[in-house]
Amino acid sequence: MQTITKCLNEWNPVIEALGQGKQTLLVRKYVTTLNKFLLYPTVSYTLRSDYQESFQEKYQSFASDNELPKIDGKKMEVKYFAKVQKVIEKHSKKNKSFLKDYYVWTPEHVKSYIGGKKAYIWILRVYALKKPVMAERTKGIRYSNLLEPVTLDAVPVLSDAEFDNTVKEIESRL
Repeated sequence: MQTITKCLNEWNPVIEALGQGKQTLLVRKYVTTLNKFLLYPTVSYTLRSDYQESFQEKYQSFASDNELPKIDGKKMEVKYFAKVQKVIEKHSKKNKSFLKDYYVWTPEHVKSYIGGKKAYIWILRVYALKKPVMAERTKGIRYSNLLEPVTLDAVPVLSDAEFDNTVKEIESRL
């Protein structure tokens, strides 16, 4: 069976939104050269006073309930991995709020994050690991590596039909 150590570092509420099928995309200032990665939870952003305001009102309690992953010393619980299905480049002048049904942040947060630069929309197929693992990672801002490999024994969080339908809806809005 295949193993992996490469991780994308992301806020835990966003990972849970991806892992629970509430979100299928990420909006980034950069493209990725990776076609798959584990989703490694981060928590430093939760220390900001405006943290909850970054999420759409309907997702604020979800974000609050999922602020912290399971933690054991330096290890965090890793429950999901993702395959990049497609990366779409959009100019910053275009309004990205038309995709707000596909992410948990506020459109204002996305706009401030992009900051007038091009946006890259990553459409992700997310899988739940059959056996979540407690794992420690190397240092890294965007990406990191786990100290020990994880076996990719997982199931998709959305059925093929649900995922295909969501991708078609997203593409129709681009």
